[in-house]
Amino acid sequence: MSRCVSSVCNSSWLSLLHLKESVKGEEQRSKSKICANVFCGAGRECAVTEKGEPTCLCIEQCKPHKRPVCGSNGKTYINHCELHRDACLTGSKIQVDYDGHCKEKKSVSPSASPIVCYQANRDELRRRIIQWLEAEIIPDGWFSKGSNYSEILDKYFKNFDNGDSHLDSSEFLKFVEQNETAINITTYADQENNKLLRGLCVDALIELSDENADWKLNFQEFLKCLNPSFNPPEKKCALEDETYADGAETEVDCNRCVCSCGHWVCTAMTCDGKTQKGAQTKTQEEMTRYVQEPQKHQETAEKARKVNTKEV
Repeated sequence: MSRCVSSVCNSSWLSLLHLKESVKGEEQRSKSKICANVFCGAGRECAVTEKGEPTCLCIEQCKPHKRPVCGSNGKTYINHCELHRDACLTGSKIQVDYDGHCKEKKSVSPSASPIVCYQANRDELRRRIIQWLEAEIIPDGWFSKGSNYSEILDKYFKNFDNGDSHLDSSEFLKFVEQNETAINITTYADQENNKLLRGLCVDALIELSDENADWKLNFQEFLKCLNPSFNPPEKKCALEDETYADGAETEVDCNRCVCSCGHWVCTAMTCDGKTQKGAQTKTQEEMTRYVQEPQKHQETAEKARKVNTKEV
């Protein structure tokens, strides 16, 4: 067995080390030369193939500097490099959402349906009012004149009219609230919601016979609205060239829209957007536009229907 003199062995080891470093340096110089004009993009780096050609591969290892960022995927990365490297390795599109650790996002579920007056609510309120008024009819007696349905309506109309010969929403509502049976059209535990619904149903009743669309009823319109022989038409909502029955629902972001007596009614929640002030403003603008969109479709459909009616 041959023995190695210490000085000789050390010399051989140093020579081998220098050789390896030389080869490594040559490879790096060669790589730098080949990759000089190659751009690989974030999360990738240039490498040389066995054929000596440049190629882009995912970064093997990022520098360990600490500057946390939150990715658009909701994941926190130690720095920008790690985020882009992960995007490369997973083949997904991940962008920097904001600097720092990701904040826990509250899940936004569609809001509860808005309080609306459905056609069934409107017709039930109307039925109860008519029932109440019919109960006050007094037939003619032997020595006294009674009162018919039209006269009873005229009496209430004059009692609640402020002098302009029209009943607006508030006056009509005061008229309705004279009868307890007519008031209790819902089972809402919240009295405020009950009152709101009554107001909405009163508006729906006014719309039935408001021929000039001024949201007021003269006596003839009032009489038509509450005429027992009048059969209120069923109204549908229009959206994107389709019609939807009363009670149909659709969702717009975190808001819910409901078809009510021929109109789309939407909640007006501010949807959970990005934390930047500018982004919140944009989200608010988009939300406003989206919740108004169903109503625009409805108005367009109604205008088209009116034009077609005139042409006929």
